[in-house]
Amino acid sequence: MIDFTTLYNRHIDNLFAFGSRFSTDRELLKDCIQDVFVKLYTKRDALHEVDNLESYLYVSLRNRINDEYRRRSKMSDDEIDDVKMRGMAETEAFNRELQEQRMAMTAAIERYFEKLSPRQQQIINLYYRDQMKYDDICRVMGINYQSVRNLMHRSITRLRECAARTPAAF
Repeated sequence: MIDFTTLYNRHIDNLFAFGSRFSTDRELLKDCIQDVFVKLYTKRDALHEVDNLESYLYVSLRNRINDEYRRRSKMSDDEIDDVKMRGMAETEAFNRELQEQRMAMTAAIERYFEKLSPRQQQIINLYYRDQMKYDDICRVMGINYQSVRNLMHRSITRLRECAARTPAAF
């Protein structure tokens, strides 16, 4: 027997992100996700036939969104224009909100980065920004391979500690 609350909570965010690829209409996505879970509940006796439940959820959501678009395509031109305008306004608001979240996250990461030692900052920059391999970092920093790995581990650990102590506002 499947605990539907756990199943729902485990997959809702990923399903919403997945559905966002197909539609910017947040309410449509919420309705379609709800429909998928209602159908899953009503057809739960046939679940033993499903090999990969996660894949089943994604395919069901995509199909449900497509069905909804087919149904809406039969609307009048005025109704379609109204839906498009609402969708565009929602998209703009969503993009603004997303941009604000990214800016807040970038500022927080910069604050955490400043708490690292100069060598820790250097190794993070070489590895992530310059995309160097550990062997190349060994040559640049003049230290052996194991020291590079240890320094990288301590740097990442320090960043995580800083992030854990500071509540994020995003």
